[in-house]
Amino acid sequence: MEQRIDIGKILVPHGVKGEVKVLPLTDFPDRFVKMKRVWVDTQNSFLDIESIRFQNKIVLIKFAGVNNRDEGETLKGGLLQISHEEVVPLPPGHYYHFQIVGLNVFDHHGEKIGRVKEILKTGANDIYVVKRDEGKDLLVPALKKIVREIDVAAGRMVVDLPPGLDD
Repeated sequence: MEQRIDIGKILVPHGVKGEVKVLPLTDFPDRFVKMKRVWVDTQNSFLDIESIRFQNKIVLIKFAGVNNRDEGETLKGGLLQISHEEVVPLPPGHYYHFQIVGLNVFDHHGEKIGRVKEILKTGANDIYVVKRDEGKDLLVPALKKIVREIDVAAGRMVVDLPPGLDD
């Protein structure tokens, strides 16, 4: 089964004609305007989009076949998802989390440290949690002076760990 990317979460119905309120989970909420259909995880299928409008930071979506409040209620909690091929291209040197998680991590000598198992979001910068083959997980700040190379196609990341970080 293809892994999908979450771009929105259906919150509640809006009005009586089947519209639903969607919280965008994307940095590119304008993407909704161009969409004709979207996968809804709780329905386990694509739903066709009839109309989209914005209300502050919330997206109001009317799906085909959802014509009243009760039908909109059945969608509550559903995640709107897209395939990896449908993501908005990022500028060079920027990556989506799904591209980073799973990368093998090497030090600047070519020794394997482990694999990125998750990304922690902090106020200043992300932290890559690297699962080592042995020992405790390593927390690597996502800073250019530490993360020297990311090669998504090759499935690798090269880091230059400062003294004390790898204790």
